[in-house]
Amino acid sequence: MKLVTSPKLNSLLMDMGIHSYYGVICHMPRKYESFFPSSKIALLNLKDKDRVCLEGNLIGNIKTVRFSSSSNSRFYFHNDIDEEDYEILAWNRPYLSKELFNDDKLTLNCIYDQSRHVMNLLSFKKTSSLSSRLLPLYSLPSSYPEYSFRSLVKKALNELSGSIYDRIPTLFRNKYKLISREEAFNKVHFPSSLEDIRQGMRTLKYEEALTFSLHNVLIREENALLRRERNNAISRKKLDEFILSLPFSLTEDQTKVVNEILLDMSSPKLMYRLLQGDVGSGKTLVALIATYANYLRGEQTALMAPTSSLAKQHYDYFSSLLSKLGIKVTLLVGSMGKKEKEDALEEIKNGNSNVVIGTHALFSKDVFYANLGLVLIDEQHKFGVNQRTTLANKGNNADLLLMSATPIPRTLSLTLYGDLDVSTLNHFPFKKRDVKTVIVEEKSKKILSGLKYCLENKKKAYVISPQIEKGEGNSSCLDVYKKLEKRFPGLVSLCHGKMNEEEKEQALNEFKSGKKPILVATSIVEVGIDVKDANLMIVFSPTSFSLSSLHQLRGRIGRDGERSYCLLVSDKGLEADKLKVLVESNDGFKIAEEDLRLRGPGTLAGVKQSGLPNFNFVDLSSDLMMFAKAREDASYIFAHKEEKQFNFILFNAKKEVEGASLA
Repeated sequence: MKLVTSPKLNSLLMDMGIHSYYGVICHMPRKYESFFPSSKIALLNLKDKDRVCLEGNLIGNIKTVRFSSSSNSRFYFHNDIDEEDYEILAWNRPYLSKELFNDDKLTLNCIYDQSRHVMNLLSFKKTSSLSSRLLPLYSLPSSYPEYSFRSLVKKALNELSGSIYDRIPTLFRNKYKLISREEAFNKVHFPSSLEDIRQGMRTLKYEEALTFSLHNVLIREENALLRRERNNAISRKKLDEFILSLPFSLTEDQTKVVNEILLDMSSPKLMYRLLQGDVGSGKTLVALIATYANYLRGEQTALMAPTSSLAKQHYDYFSSLLSKLGIKVTLLVGSMGKKEKEDALEEIKNGNSNVVIGTHALFSKDVFYANLGLVLIDEQHKFGVNQRTTLANKGNNADLLLMSATPIPRTLSLTLYGDLDVSTLNHFPFKKRDVKTVIVEEKSKKILSGLKYCLENKKKAYVISPQIEKGEGNSSCLDVYKKLEKRFPGLVSLCHGKMNEEEKEQALNEFKSGKKPILVATSIVEVGIDVKDANLMIVFSPTSFSLSSLHQLRGRIGRDGERSYCLLVSDKGLEADKLKVLVESNDGFKIAEEDLRLRGPGTLAGVKQSGLPNFNFVDLSSDLMMFAKAREDASYIFAHKEEKQFNFILFNAKKEVEGASLA
């Protein structure tokens, strides 16, 4: 139902991503403020900084007092629970003397200050206006008051009353003792008790998990029905000869994954597979073998990378191993000149190009493939579902292989990628990289001595900062660049997201060639940059990154097998403790698990990116057990789809899946 509000409020809501009354009620409280009065026992045993709720009446009038430069309110309050009088101090709120008066009935939330023997006021409500002891607080723009949004929520629930239909089939509603959808929204936004919140959220979470799981089941089933004629078989003899000709042997993991991919490519069913593995586990080699297998059946391959520099890196690698076999590899990126691009497009269209490597330019409207049979997408979480689908649709039912160097815990992987087959590379080719991670303070001599060592031994170093201009202290990219350029003139390059493609490419080329062996950058280098002789990484403000992102970053060093060092520059004490897992482990999956535990799923690089849902209710870090049940229930619904009780949820899920594929 369309929102009926003022133009100003409508604009504010649009900025919040709210376009309807349903969007209003789906905007969940970020937390609740409790106005349940503290007990006598709690008040008798007060300790410094204890949180206290008092209920009673104001004694006399409020006085304005000044401490240093702040103007504050002070008053006395009689608490009904223990029949005691308390001194209340409200910092920076001189206006209270015009709002509250003698004998007003109030409920106060305070923090006890033992040294002053006063209560510091946090918040208050006139007791008569308290419709609930639990007040929801929302994430809102500073110009939008909480009470105004609560009024809008109430209005939205009234407008939608009777039209909030239940999706959860009765079978599962009864099984899990869930309430109706409308009742759940009411309990979450206007709770009378903590049990109301628990009951409401449990219902909304399960419904969202079940709907998402059912989408995955339907998409997987839809993909399974897609068929294509395999006109030309893949010659296993020629493929084995190609693998033997490579300058390195496959690991057991790589052999297993290659066989899984070949089985998919030989089946009439289309391949929808995710290949995940830690940094340096050999995904690109697997992709190369899949590309050659696709060439043997006479079809084109398209490989899409998130950045031009990574696309060019793949182009160089694939060309070096395929061109000598007469396989034409073409590069297609947005920065190409007009004539160069026109020639590339013609080669792709007439089929002279066997392998096309590029960025999002690969799915532009002016790109026509002669016979696209395989789509490879590197760092797949950097692309949305629609972008992946658009590229795959340029072929006549092309096979799809998604690749990710962002390890995602298996429990989460099952939830997010239920529509895909998943292959995992757990082991490293040759030996594990010898990367030692150390937490150092900003003034540590190890920073400069490490850089000097790199320069003296003709090695390279990355220096990373999360911000381009404003960082903690003087640790922004530009600040660090200026400092290092002053100390090592002519040897420092700079690369960040505000630079254009040519500038970034020049900076990376100067770094790779050794002309400027120190690269100061943002996390722009996190993905795919391959510089074999980079043996030092220095990361400023590391707690600004997730553990998984830091693991991705340090994956840029130690690629020549020599001992390398990653210095995490942090003076943050307890926060720096969270970084210890990086000191203790180089296992990307273990680090991803720790990230999930500490910071939730949003920090895992593969989860926060486009293409994955923004859940309104579910918390992937704490609701995985619920998702496991929802997956089982979704499979049960599909297996019993002829039963009438499942008609409504299946009808809606199919509509949503079809709508997403058309978007």
